Amino acid sequence: MPYEAIRVDIDASAHVAIVTLNRPDKLNSFTRAMHQELMAALDDVEKANARALVLTGAGRGFCAGQDLADLDFTPGAMTDLGEIIDKHFNPLIRRLQAMPLPVIAAVNGTAAGAGANLALACDLVLAGRSSSFIQAFVKIGLLPDSGGTAFLPQRIGMARALGLAITGDKLSAEQALGWGLIWQVVDDAELPGAAAQLAARLAQQPTRAIAAIKTAMRASTTQTLDQQLDLERDLQRELGKSHDYAEGVLAFIEKRAPRFEGR
Repeated sequence: MPYEAIRVDIDASAHVAIVTLNRPDKLNSFTRAMHQELMAALDDVEKANARALVLTGAGRGFCAGQDLADLDFTPGAMTDLGEIIDKHFNPLIRRLQAMPLPVIAAVNGTAAGAGANLALACDLVLAGRSSSFIQAFVKIGLLPDSGGTAFLPQRIGMARALGLAITGDKLSAEQALGWGLIWQVVDDAELPGAAAQLAARLAQQPTRAIAAIKTAMRASTTQTLDQQLDLERDLQRELGKSHDYAEGVLAFIEKRAPRFEGR
């Protein structure tokens, strides 16, 4: 489909896709149309057999969350926020988490509200040194959505999660790194190159194994140890039948670099 609110660039030879939120004049805030385009883009990325995805924002910010101008504030006819979440934000977060390839958020500038949690829904978060994360919901009388009430306590503990959600204070990239909220901080000018380099590296790895790692790690937050052990067994059984497992073992025996194909 033609895109207006995002850009999609796919390097077929490197198996890397870069999806850019492209409403820089609105800090890449979400509209209904942008949601539809992004979901379609994720389908296109999979159909193109990409093996790594970078999600980033155009201009001076990553994403400011929901574009409030896209909501109805007519007295007596306020937009049902639950419907917006159920129809757009929740499916997007679930889709990102379930992508069968590594997803990298390259956070440039501000990631606020649902935009911050969009980044946290990705597998690895790289942030420019001047970037920041803001759970801005409380400033307009709301609570963190788009997975925020799950991602924050899981990664940084309840005390810090509540502090960020209740105050709506800005968290710098450096502090987010120190708290274990994100993966890496790089100089602003280096962010696009660092994200592309990481994506190219991951695209050469055994993609099915990475997908299984994602599944198992996320399941661990809700399962018992016995359930987790069984899941590890089942996933490992399937991976043991894969081309990349056979190639990895053969490469180890032959003392050479493996040539994974993502299958």
